[in-house]
Amino acid sequence: MKRDPSKIRRHLAVEAARLMYDEAVGQYFVAKRMAAKRLFGRGGQKRLRFRPRDLPSNGEIQAALLQLAELREGDHRLDRLHDMRRVALEVMERLAPFEPRLIGSVATGHIRAGSDIDIQLFADDRDAPEDLLRAEGVPYERELVLIRRPTGFVEYLHLRLDLDYPVELTVYDRRELRHRPRSSTDGLPIERVPIREVARWVAAPPGS
Repeated sequence: MKRDPSKIRRHLAVEAARLMYDEAVGQYFVAKRMAAKRLFGRGGQKRLRFRPRDLPSNGEIQAALLQLAELREGDHRLDRLHDMRRVALEVMERLAPFEPRLIGSVATGHIRAGSDIDIQLFADDRDAPEDLLRAEGVPYERELVLIRRPTGFVEYLHLRLDLDYPVELTVYDRRELRHRPRSSTDGLPIERVPIREVARWVAAPPGS
């Protein structure tokens, strides 16, 4: 079969998106490798071989994933996005002393079934957000996560809330608010949305 790199990438992007949507595969890297194996066989032993450069980018998979979500969910997706932003706003207002920023799919609008709400918090005392939640009787789960940085591994506190939608809070040192990490999807600085912007979204009708 004649090789068509663009067609290979498209097939892989669509299959990777399906894996993330239907089978809850959480990482782009894992999804694209699984897609390649399913479509072309282990080591490319089926009719068509693929090369590493044939693999789609994270951005291509995200675009296919958003297209799939729109096809499967229709206008309901926009209603859910608006509702998720409402929940995000409520959490951010409660944690306002920690300069919360909404990130991820709820910030960009690229939600799908299974998406959660990701909020970054910035504090001089890493335990302060947890202390506030505990004082207000808000149930949560905590986890310490090691992230690799150019200077070595850094430990971050993650707090998970089980509300109308799952919410994940990540606590950063307040000084890190000045530095925007880059997205694994497109390599650009991630979008950090403050309370005032989320409030503006929630005040507007869904889909506006």
